[in-house]
Amino acid sequence: MLRLKGGDDLALNELMGRWQKPLVAFILRYTGNEQDALDLAQETFVRVFENRERYEPRGKFSTWLFTIAANLCRNQARWRTRHPTISLHGSGRDDDPGIESSLPEPGDTPADSAERHDLASAVRAHIQELPHDLRSVVLLFEYQELGYEEIAATLGCTPKAVETRLYRARKILREALARWKI
Repeated sequence: MLRLKGGDDLALNELMGRWQKPLVAFILRYTGNEQDALDLAQETFVRVFENRERYEPRGKFSTWLFTIAANLCRNQARWRTRHPTISLHGSGRDDDPGIESSLPEPGDTPADSAERHDLASAVRAHIQELPHDLRSVVLLFEYQELGYEEIAATLGCTPKAVETRLYRARKILREALARWKI
């Protein structure tokens, strides 16, 4: 990032190569839509390039990057609530978890496999229903494996607030998923 800030525009290619997959994964889990995730990841890198002169290396680059992405996700979610659309092809959400989750575990019965698939779908759906501050904390902690300090820096709050939000999110998810006894 320091090279990009210093005028080496090709450094953006290296940043994109290093951070595109984790960034798209975070945004995909946030939005639930692959096309939106790709678009927002691209917009995140555009913002990185546009604001390269203002970057200050006080913290980790990933903190700055995920902050930009989380803000873009929140802005898009707000825009979507004010401008709802109805797709001709269903809900418009990409709830396909991919081929891996549909493969049975060794020794699984079809019922076990179906139950695991249903639980995974329910978890994804309930995470999508969480308020922005809770959803962001869960996604950054559980899927991006960031610590409380990094999440706090990303979201502009204290580590104690991260802990509280994570507790609240888990409580909501536990209640919503009570039928699975997890």
